[in-house]
Amino acid sequence: MSKTRDISKKEKNFNKVITIISIVVPVVVAILFRVKIPNVEPLSFLPPIYATTNGVTAILLIAAVYAIKNKNEKLHQKLMTLCIVLSVAFLLMYIAYHMTSEPTSYGGEGFMRYIYLAILLSHILLSIVIIPLVMKTYAKAYLKQYKAHRKLAKITFPIWLYVAVTGVVVYVMISPYYV
Repeated sequence: MSKTRDISKKEKNFNKVITIISIVVPVVVAILFRVKIPNVEPLSFLPPIYATTNGVTAILLIAAVYAIKNKNEKLHQKLMTLCIVLSVAFLLMYIAYHMTSEPTSYGGEGFMRYIYLAILLSHILLSIVIIPLVMKTYAKAYLKQYKAHRKLAKITFPIWLYVAVTGVVVYVMISPYYV
């Protein structure tokens, strides 16, 4: 089998996995968001930790771009892998918190409530969109399709950065209302 066909087959396999994960993760999160573990102490210490995880992810995303612009491919790869690990850790903490705690409503009123809801809604929608984008961008680099990787990264980076930053903003805005 030629190298091109081998990469094409690998890419098709990646795309299947990416599609499955991109559908399963939001569905499972939505289902688990409604599941409450009975007789378990709420994990109320998690929100500041997962908000910090989002903040660190944002900083590392910027550092990764800086690394690649300075031709430090190894550092870029390590930082991007760490960003993915942090995003998965965020997701696990987020699910654990919501499975053990009652939802927290934003208590602000008026114009600030609309701002909060707009940020929250865009954060949630883009956090779903970013899943396949990150995986496809990572797969392109893994397959050494660097031109396609760069092209896709120009879309993925600002969305991922927005999701990470707005995760912190949502936490800061809602934190006074946690029980």
